[in-house]
Amino acid sequence: MTTLPVTADYARLFLTDVPLLDLRAPVEFAEGAFPRAENIPLLTDEERHRVGIRYKEAGQDAAIELGYRLVSGEEKSRRIALWADWARRHPDGVLYCFRGGLRSRLTQQMLAAEAGIVVPRVTGGYKALRRFLLNTLTERSASQPLVVLGGRTGSGKTDLLQMVGNSIDLEGIAHHRGSAFGRHATPQPTQINIDNAIAIRLLRFTGNMPVLLEDEGRAIGSREVPQALYAAMQASPLVLLEESLERREAQSFKDYVLDSLAEFRRLHGEEVGFALYAEQVRASLARIHRRLGGLRHRHLTDLLEEALTAFRAGDDAGMREFVRRLLVEYYDPMYDYQISKKLDRVVFRGDREAVLAWWKTRWAAA
Repeated sequence: MTTLPVTADYARLFLTDVPLLDLRAPVEFAEGAFPRAENIPLLTDEERHRVGIRYKEAGQDAAIELGYRLVSGEEKSRRIALWADWARRHPDGVLYCFRGGLRSRLTQQMLAAEAGIVVPRVTGGYKALRRFLLNTLTERSASQPLVVLGGRTGSGKTDLLQMVGNSIDLEGIAHHRGSAFGRHATPQPTQINIDNAIAIRLLRFTGNMPVLLEDEGRAIGSREVPQALYAAMQASPLVLLEESLERREAQSFKDYVLDSLAEFRRLHGEEVGFALYAEQVRASLARIHRRLGGLRHRHLTDLLEEALTAFRAGDDAGMREFVRRLLVEYYDPMYDYQISKKLDRVVFRGDREAVLAWWKTRWAAA
């Protein structure tokens, strides 16, 4: 048989957004994957489980024989058709399994022999790609110049990041707004997926121009900022975005009330969506009970219940007041404490227009 192509140019695959055909079982794919990957497995979860048991009990040859029996006849033709359809849609794509071994070789051979389509196979498979990204994350975190963007809740830091080309939106990648009330209507990606996405983003930066990131704690929701990147951020220059309380209140109301409610309603409809949104806000308030103290928490709980009732009827004044109270009584004191330990790293401070002007002037020649 003609030797089929392989590739180990991992950087090119990620830098040029090459489409990836992931042949691992769905359970493997769910644990971690790459942004451009599509999962069309050689074996289902159940088939993989059975083949694994056979391998342990009777060795590799017996496991391979069982695999051939499981993927044969009409089922084999169906899967080849799915892979062939993917390959026609992505003529520049590549395929891989976990280690770049039997599953990907068999799929590559079946595609070539029975569909007349040649798709390169990734040497080392998913494991090698993942190792490459982890190494990239560690190396680039240490070598890439960074500037950290701080500011009070509602300052519009995420919006400013979008205005700067050389930036990484960690909260966007982690699918969380980065606070007690920051959950979205859909779950966060796995930690592996977040690490992969950040590494790929870092891989794209070249030259001496720094990358702008939002000042984050060790965790964003239930996920962590990669340790190497977090350590580098703690030693990087800090820019503070400073906006008025009125502007921050308007931004926070948009982000945490209007946009969040809209997410729930898009997924669940008007009534159920509102109920689920309201329940999430109540749960978020309960999570900061100890930080608020009993009396303040009770006052805010009463305010929230009245505000939700009025908001459902079309009156948003109560929710705006709830947002304002949270900013003043919870977020701002916490920010003041945290930023007091970082003042020696501050290199500039100002509103959005001032920070953008400083960035463009400072790095125009970079």
